[in-house]
Amino acid sequence: MKPLAGVRVVEVGSVVLAPYAGSLLADMGADVIKIEAPGGDSTRNLGHAEHPGMGSVFLACNRGKKSVVLDLRQPEALAVLKKLVAESDVFLHNMRADSAERLGIGYQALKAINSKLVYCASYGYGAAGRGARRPAYDDIIQAGCGVAALTGAITGTPAYAPTIIADKTTALFIVVGIMGALMERGRTGEGRELEVPMLETMTHFLSVEHLNGLTWQHAPAPSGYRRLMNAYRRPHRTKDGYLAVMPHSESQWRKFFNAVGRPDVLTDPRFATAADRSRNIEAMYVIVSEELPKRTSAEWSDIFTRHDVPFGPVNTLDDLVVDEHLADVGFWHEVDHPSEGKLRVPSFPVRDGGPYGDATPALIAPLLGEHTREVLRSLHYGEAEIAAMERSAAVKAA
Repeated sequence: MKPLAGVRVVEVGSVVLAPYAGSLLADMGADVIKIEAPGGDSTRNLGHAEHPGMGSVFLACNRGKKSVVLDLRQPEALAVLKKLVAESDVFLHNMRADSAERLGIGYQALKAINSKLVYCASYGYGAAGRGARRPAYDDIIQAGCGVAALTGAITGTPAYAPTIIADKTTALFIVVGIMGALMERGRTGEGRELEVPMLETMTHFLSVEHLNGLTWQHAPAPSGYRRLMNAYRRPHRTKDGYLAVMPHSESQWRKFFNAVGRPDVLTDPRFATAADRSRNIEAMYVIVSEELPKRTSAEWSDIFTRHDVPFGPVNTLDDLVVDEHLADVGFWHEVDHPSEGKLRVPSFPVRDGGPYGDATPALIAPLLGEHTREVLRSLHYGEAEIAAMERSAAVKAA
């Protein structure tokens, strides 16, 4: 049985932030009911699509959910949502706090309906700060938290990471927060309100290594972890391609320089201790970049394997779907979707000891409004009531 089996989550989420978190909860067995506006989540139109409203980004962020379409501006639809919340464990949204209050779905309003509710709101900036009312998307948070500037410190021009790292990282913290709150509720019987803002989350995330000298308030030293902030920290060119090579410990560096035929480097005073290597890490990476072009990637792979030097291939995204290791562990699954046909989906990466296939259900993303009628019936709405709400456009079914 999945760890969240029996937990019902109501998600009023859009784009990636809350939807990705909701999909992870579904991966762990939660019954996630996604509330969509009549036009659907905007990600339904992002990425490649074979059919309207079923874009690749939506498919990736909404597996395992039920789609219910409610126009929350209408009283009848809001009443449906509140009835659903009364029978649920978690309410998750990524609207700005003032928007949720205007709709009548702020924490106090829903707590009055269900005191055991874990209420989780996630948005760009914490509600107590001056940025609270500002709209925020991943690029804006990457710039605000320092990611873009860190790249610029290496390349000379600020740049975004080529992935929506702020949305997805914050989504992971959402899941952590919800799981913790559910554990607390198991002890106290009471729910609680959670806030997971993107800027604060990403600042926490980056501070692990990059706060560095600013950790000490009395005598601050430079911020930024030097090993990560030099132009030679990159995949290294070989005679016929590229390899990622990453010696880290004393013994690994020793093995590496012996493997490449440069034992003389081991006696260089610049690299005598871990502290020396840290201060002169760019010079070490320069030597690595000079040695790797002397052999092919296959030759180095054989040598590094024999010497137990940390290394790996430089895969493209296309390579990942045929990667031998991922095939060994059964990471990719093929599922049948009612509108999209056969789809390739990744496994939830947390296993309980068995193969991925044994632990990963064949979850698929829903059509817009696919489960509207099913959920309304479960809330004891009659067919006439459902039909009336459909006519008024308070609800919409697929």
